[in-house]
Amino acid sequence: MAGRINDEDVKAVRDAVPIDAVVSEYLQLRNAGGGNLKGLCPFHDEKSPSFQVSPSKGLFHCFGCQEGGDTITFVMKVDHLSFSEAVERLAGQAGITLRYEEGGYNPTHQRGERIRLVEAHKMAAQWYMEQLATSPEADAGRTFLAERGFDQAAAEHFSVGYSPQGWDHLTRYLRGKGFSDKELVLSGLAQDGRRGPIDRFRGRLMWPIRDIGGDVVGFGARKLYESDNGPKYLNTPDTAIYRKSQVLYGIDLAKKDIAKASRAVVVEGYTDVMACHLAGVTTAIATCGTAFGGDHIKILRRLLMDNGSARVIFTFDGDAAGQKAALRAFEDDQKFAAETYIAIAPDGMDPCELRLAKGDDAVTDLVEPRTPLFEFALRQIVVRYDLDTPAGRAAALDEAAPIVARIKNTGAQHEVAVQLAGMLGILDTQFVVKRVAQLARWARDRGGRGPGPSARGAQAYEAAAPPRASGPALNLRNPVYATERELLKLALQHPELVSPAFDAYGIDEFTAAPYAAVRLAVIEAGGAESGVEDAQEYLVRVREAAPDDAVRAMVTELAVEPIMRRTVDEVYAGMVLVQVRRRAVERRIRDIQSQMARLSAGGDPAQLAAVQNELWVLQQYDQALREHGAAAL
Repeated sequence: MAGRINDEDVKAVRDAVPIDAVVSEYLQLRNAGGGNLKGLCPFHDEKSPSFQVSPSKGLFHCFGCQEGGDTITFVMKVDHLSFSEAVERLAGQAGITLRYEEGGYNPTHQRGERIRLVEAHKMAAQWYMEQLATSPEADAGRTFLAERGFDQAAAEHFSVGYSPQGWDHLTRYLRGKGFSDKELVLSGLAQDGRRGPIDRFRGRLMWPIRDIGGDVVGFGARKLYESDNGPKYLNTPDTAIYRKSQVLYGIDLAKKDIAKASRAVVVEGYTDVMACHLAGVTTAIATCGTAFGGDHIKILRRLLMDNGSARVIFTFDGDAAGQKAALRAFEDDQKFAAETYIAIAPDGMDPCELRLAKGDDAVTDLVEPRTPLFEFALRQIVVRYDLDTPAGRAAALDEAAPIVARIKNTGAQHEVAVQLAGMLGILDTQFVVKRVAQLARWARDRGGRGPGPSARGAQAYEAAAPPRASGPALNLRNPVYATERELLKLALQHPELVSPAFDAYGIDEFTAAPYAAVRLAVIEAGGAESGVEDAQEYLVRVREAAPDDAVRAMVTELAVEPIMRRTVDEVYAGMVLVQVRRRAVERRIRDIQSQMARLSAGGDPAQLAAVQNELWVLQQYDQALREHGAAAL
């Protein structure tokens, strides 16, 4: 095992890779005010963005699921990496050579498993590309592409390659690059043979499949020879870095345009993605040997941000299989806030065939929104019934009405209910409208439509803070908790405004247990004044001083959450400092008054006099705070 990464190098990685640049590779970020950015959380499903990023502090926090941390933490969580693997990945992006406390520089074979598997795929993709470009044997692959309208430039743009027909060409190549047989099998690039590992892909056209961050994590391989007894398309099996239900082919190329245009085009195959992109439809993506499902929706929703104008267009073949795929997609339709449409080319051609037959303009025209997916689904239902009979119309209504009831927009729901009545030939349109509305109400009553977590800074917490597994919820309608929270946010985000006064505050001045724990973490990190010189490193120390993940999450949350005042200056900081201190003084005064009452009933006169003196001092201090504010601290 490699030794512990040098602390200075870890800090260098944190400083070198901006957190917003890293997060933007996985989801769309928008301005949230106060220098922060927001987007849909990649760690839980939500309808409105509660995930915030603070570039100046190098931190992220989700106000919905409470996940949070720095750039390294984000990469660890989103890609399921260990700390060392995440640092190594970011260091590679930044061009930083890491030093290790035990064992010097990191030798290649010691890197984390995911890093190794990704490196193997990267090298394999490059090798396959070279085979397609230069190998005489790859002529079958070049011919296949040319017949579909793709030249060498197109192949290079999409990194298409060729796997030779021999048993172990790639295996021997990667062995020469230092990969072990175990790594090659774990990667899915090789499989066990009678005499050792052999290539999984042989004699096939190869499409590298990249995750949303751009790393090659798998391959899709198309059969080229009749002698190949395998399936037409062969994909990488599920591995530590590849799950076919969680990847979309072309997402690395399309993600920025999907976010910019608020539109995604879902096609069925690799060549369809190529045809769309070359025709100018650069938002096209495809699934990899599996039906479009919930995990794919999660990827797109983070890019589309679920705004009402977003569009998702599905293109399916016009045959029975394509219609079945469209109906499966409709089952997940309500997981989108975006409007969903279906596009079927004339004569049932897919985008690749359409481009070859009629040119780029025909592909561009195909994916313009035409038929709402719910309308297509309704027609597929209605056509199965005999609408000439009352029983047929009633049966069709029974199956179709629940679909209309699932339409999100109530105005559109009413309009489509009227359309359904027309499709079925039911003259009493109000009967159909009422039936749909009744089904929609039942669905709501059963909890079918629940409010998603929202985040609008501290206002979201004041309205309804979600309960946390790590401890009781804090009711910020309580002004004491709200003010303590505000002071901690100031101490973490603007230590220069509260120092040195804040460092004299005791832990007991914070009445909420989580806030007291954060106060202790600040003390153990060297105090707020230590954060004036290097605010980002100060936050790292405070998070490291936290005793557990719950407190660490609270630190991150407070470091990212907006301050409850548009103008954050010394005057406001002083006001908050005084509020927290005065409440602490008032609590102590009440305690002493209670003690005096007990002593007056027969206690020690000397002790009573001492308590009376303390009460007088506190009352004078409270008056000074009232009259002079922060100057009296």
